[in-house]
Amino acid sequence: MPGELASRLQPIVAEAVTAAGFDLDSFEVQQAGRRQLVKVVVDSDDGVGLDEVAEVSRKVSAALDENEHVLASAYTLEVTSPGLDRPLTQPRHWRRARFRLVKVSPVDGAPFVGRVGHAGADAARVLDGGKIRDVRYADVAKAVVEIEFKQPPAEDLKLLDDDASGMIAAGQAETEKGSK
Repeated sequence: MPGELASRLQPIVAEAVTAAGFDLDSFEVQQAGRRQLVKVVVDSDDGVGLDEVAEVSRKVSAALDENEHVLASAYTLEVTSPGLDRPLTQPRHWRRARFRLVKVSPVDGAPFVGRVGHAGADAARVLDGGKIRDVRYADVAKAVVEIEFKQPPAEDLKLLDDDASGMIAAGQAETEKGSK
């Protein structure tokens, strides 16, 4: 029943979250005694603050109240942002982790820790041991952000920023060459 209920509620919740200007990162409905526990995780490129979580919570609650016939029972709503331990599973997760350290466990090969640069549709550029490499998402078994207690080295950030600028310029040159 919770799985069926979740599939009916998901579009309602997704619309409310999107209307508030955020991405629905995950959604879950669980039975909690006589009530339903509706868990909503939201994210955005600019992060999510407490005021924004409250705003999204109000919008989702209003949408659920308007569609109370779907729930047909009391519910508890829990709205939150993703934690640091959330695995990077989507290109947008990698994009939002730009300049952060990540621990990458490849499907084949040894795990490594690197700093995320530009994240594209199929791969991210990662600074690993002073060298920039492409990490294809399909080749990653697991990747999570590492907690840092100090500012990243300025030279690492410059390398990644210069790399992204070079990639953008190269992409523009290819586009111009292809249109001639």
